[in-house]
Amino acid sequence: MKFTAILLLAAPLLTHGQDLAELDRRKGFKDIKLGSLVDSLKGIEFKKDFLEKNEFPAKLYQVESEDYKSIGEVKVKKIEVKAYKDTIYEIVVITQKDTRLMKGMQKSFGKPVYILTTDTYNWKTDNLSLTFKDHARNEIRLTYRYYPVLRQMQIDKGKKIDEIAEDF
Repeated sequence: MKFTAILLLAAPLLTHGQDLAELDRRKGFKDIKLGSLVDSLKGIEFKKDFLEKNEFPAKLYQVESEDYKSIGEVKVKKIEVKAYKDTIYEIVVITQKDTRLMKGMQKSFGKPVYILTTDTYNWKTDNLSLTFKDHARNEIRLTYRYYPVLRQMQIDKGKKIDEIAEDF
């Protein structure tokens, strides 16, 4: 009897972990995968070079392909990809506002964590995060971030500091 009660109480926690495993498994938006090379994407167009966090050289691309024009019946208005050393570390998807989008995401990834200070809903694993936020009056912004590449930026920064220290 006690085992059954514990199992019933633990079941929601177990399914929550499985949902985040689905986020890790998908690793991005449709076939735009975090951690992949930008030249593997179809319909990609270079927009500009920029500095991520004002110190890491990165590139911004826009992606336009018929394959990415919708999520079910929800229209996708814009897709941008950020890359560091030609590896995708962030995907931004701007969609029309539709309540079915959040419902679908909760079904796939479980209940998100709401962060009041930024007014965002977040799903997070050890390797990536997905943020859901109002973007404009009738738009939603989905932001996928990939931590291994972001950590690599910090490692590269440390290497540059070591090189400077050794040059004294």
